Amino acid sequence: MSKGAAEEKKSRGGLLRSSGIVGMMTMLSRVLGLVRDVVIANYFGASGSADAFFVAFKIPNFLRRLFAEGAFSQAFVPVLSEYQTRNDHGEVKRLVDRVAGTLGLVLLVITVFAVLAAPVLTALFAPGFYMDNTHKFELASDMLRITFPYLLLISLTAFAGAILNTYSRFAVPAFTPVLLNICLIGSAIFLSPMFDEPIVALAWGVLIAGVVQLIFQFPFLMHLKLLPKPVFGWRDEGVQRILKLMLPAMFGVSVAQINLLLDTVLASFLQTGSVSWLYYSDRLTELPLGVFGIAISTVILPSLARKHASGSAQEFSRTLDWAVRMILLIALPSALALILLAEPLIITLFKYGALTERDVSMSAMSLQAYACGLLAFMLIKVLAPGYFSRQDMKTPVKIAVQAMVANMAFNLLLIWHFHHVGLAVATALSAFLNAGLLLRGLVREKVFVWQSGWGVLLVRLFLALIVLSVVIVWLSPPVDVWMSGDVWARVKSMLLVVVAGAVAYFGVLLLAGLRLQHIRA
Repeated sequence: MSKGAAEEKKSRGGLLRSSGIVGMMTMLSRVLGLVRDVVIANYFGASGSADAFFVAFKIPNFLRRLFAEGAFSQAFVPVLSEYQTRNDHGEVKRLVDRVAGTLGLVLLVITVFAVLAAPVLTALFAPGFYMDNTHKFELASDMLRITFPYLLLISLTAFAGAILNTYSRFAVPAFTPVLLNICLIGSAIFLSPMFDEPIVALAWGVLIAGVVQLIFQFPFLMHLKLLPKPVFGWRDEGVQRILKLMLPAMFGVSVAQINLLLDTVLASFLQTGSVSWLYYSDRLTELPLGVFGIAISTVILPSLARKHASGSAQEFSRTLDWAVRMILLIALPSALALILLAEPLIITLFKYGALTERDVSMSAMSLQAYACGLLAFMLIKVLAPGYFSRQDMKTPVKIAVQAMVANMAFNLLLIWHFHHVGLAVATALSAFLNAGLLLRGLVREKVFVWQSGWGVLLVRLFLALIVLSVVIVWLSPPVDVWMSGDVWARVKSMLLVVVAGAVAYFGVLLLAGLRLQHIRA
């Protein structure tokens, strides 16, 4: 093996380890997120007040994903990586200070405007509430005034996390979402009895979480000597480059979130509970997406940016190829499991307290629809950095616009007969269009070159998925058994199915010849 090949193998081994660390931290966050949703479902079910909270939370959360984690991080990390590679620490610190000051001021203005215009935003994002249900509309508007400052706080948290990720401190930003879930769980249990409208406690929990998450980052930035001293630097060359990259990036990486928000807008016109059904099913889809898709995306973006800055085109392509293989190994079995276990999962996690059997059935149908698009959702997360790391924002914008238009067309075609399930199907279809066009562009530009071994990998995957489906169907009891069991019976049955399925899946891959060195290199 040549020295260059050995170094590249070591580099991808480092990516695998970093992905594993991020994945474990994200798994902890997602598990707590499920606990949070179990608590919310138990206390509030799929009621009108729950619909109102999910809208009030979804608006700043959507803008956070679109602006902070989507546009800003994808524009900021490549520029910061270039500064780190080519400049001294003083130049990096000056860029961080100016970005912090500019970002903070812009977000403060947006936050003040949004708090004052909360009813307008609620009417924009949930017009069905405004037209059909005055109480839900007023409640959502009141809670939005409390939750919207979360955008300012979590965007600054994402800024801090982007710095830490660039310096390969992946664990801290990955752990930070745990704090949000802890705050929301605590608010539901301890604060909700203090309010005339108990659901309002969750809105205050969101605001508290934003403060805690931001402060948590400070010691780690101090250790890197990069704790920002905000300076407004609109005309700074680095800030200008980031701003020019941000607008296209909003569409390039966040089209899935835009589509989900459009689902919420249309679902607000449907029967009560539709917003909540989509929320619960989306949360389960987010588990593998967040643990694996976002984890791999997080660690490859700085790596790809450095490889592009140093002119390592072959290593760049190999890293993308490695990331796509990792996605297939995880996304396909996860999607299959979500489809086959949709109702048992909803029952095991959420069928307590206020959630009804009808809510379970409705949520399970949209979960199956979202699961069909899981592979595409995850591929977008690793293919988009192939453009952003090269500071090519225009191509993903064009692709994103096409996917958004297709999503709206699918929505209008499917919502009339399939209601909230049609919205989920439309999101999945548009995600496949987005991922396919991203991949085609990378292949056409020869940025992504297929490496050897794909045929063997696909055969192994096919065999393993067949065995996985047989194990799930064989071990999973009928739905009425899941319904009648208590919490421990449900958990034990689910653990048996999940563990046996995972053992069967990876066992077949091992028997078919897949080894750790294939994943590493």
